[in-house]
Amino acid sequence: MRVRRILLLTLAALMLLAVSSCGSAKKSRPFDQLKVTGSMQLDFATQFSVDYYEGGYKMLSLADGSRFFVVPEGASLPDGADQVAVPIYQPVQNIYLAATSAMCLFDSLERLDAISLSGTKAEGWYIPAAREAMKDGKILYAGRYNAPDYELITASRSPLAIESTMIAHASEIKEQLEQLDIAVLVDQSSNEMHPLGRSEWIKLYGALLNEEERAEQVFSEQAGYLNDVSGSAPSGKTVAFFYVSSSGRIIARRSGDYVSKMISLAGGKYIFESLGDSTSRSSTVALEPEFFYSEAKDADIIIYNATIADEVSSIGQMVGKCPLLADFKAVKRGNVWCTNKNMYQETTALGQMIDSLHKIFA
Repeated sequence: MRVRRILLLTLAALMLLAVSSCGSAKKSRPFDQLKVTGSMQLDFATQFSVDYYEGGYKMLSLADGSRFFVVPEGASLPDGADQVAVPIYQPVQNIYLAATSAMCLFDSLERLDAISLSGTKAEGWYIPAAREAMKDGKILYAGRYNAPDYELITASRSPLAIESTMIAHASEIKEQLEQLDIAVLVDQSSNEMHPLGRSEWIKLYGALLNEEERAEQVFSEQAGYLNDVSGSAPSGKTVAFFYVSSSGRIIARRSGDYVSKMISLAGGKYIFESLGDSTSRSSTVALEPEFFYSEAKDADIIIYNATIADEVSSIGQMVGKCPLLADFKAVKRGNVWCTNKNMYQETTALGQMIDSLHKIFA
């Protein structure tokens, strides 16, 4: 009887302790009682916003209506927060990055360590640090945005997939990732009207990783290039920006897209004033040879877009792709330039690109 009594007393003590512990558990503060302490200042970007809450919480809101509630390390999710936004817990690691334009933003933040999976193969990167990270096995290829390796992504315990707006063409992929409890953030920097609005997306990722100070530093440097250029009078020189596809088609940028705006900000004038449908999501337009010749033959400067097509090392090589170019004013005068392969991946360097264009147009 005595042993039994001791056991009963012990069990009673344990039960009392359990009840006491449950009663003293810290309850999460309701989300609707959290106070907003400030908002991120944005100079050009319009497709996202960041609000700061007491306790170190952050709300990332995107133009497509999606919202992400960032929970600081060691904190609990406030009651009701998951009803208004998708929770993301810091530290954010093992990201599956399918949005190509965002890699340089993480690189500039010196936070490639937050990415473990890529939607682009190593040879597809023109960002040295990203290519090296993949060659070293620090970042693994997990399939393109429209064909992700779900098994690898789940095995890597990825909490977040960052997609480009191309995911709209594969909505079932987004739904599948979400069903696997993977938050899907669609990078909408390509919808920014101002070129530096794209660069300013580094601030969103800075907020995600607690790297706001570094993000501001990188962005301010690019804004500085634009400020230096904006004080100069426009050169007025006309510019044709295009490439020749493998099938011989002339492909130019749509008027009003960010490339034509960079040309304008740099003091030049895009030769195609009303090319393409402004309501279309496509940024390029295929041109008939006759139209291309009549519109662009008198352009002061040609910039050959080698980001998609093969690079050209000489004017003769470019003319070989399109013999019509031999009669162009810029070709005859030698005012022909070629982009590097990394142009579309260098989102953080758009201010510097505007500065380079300004020097060409001067």
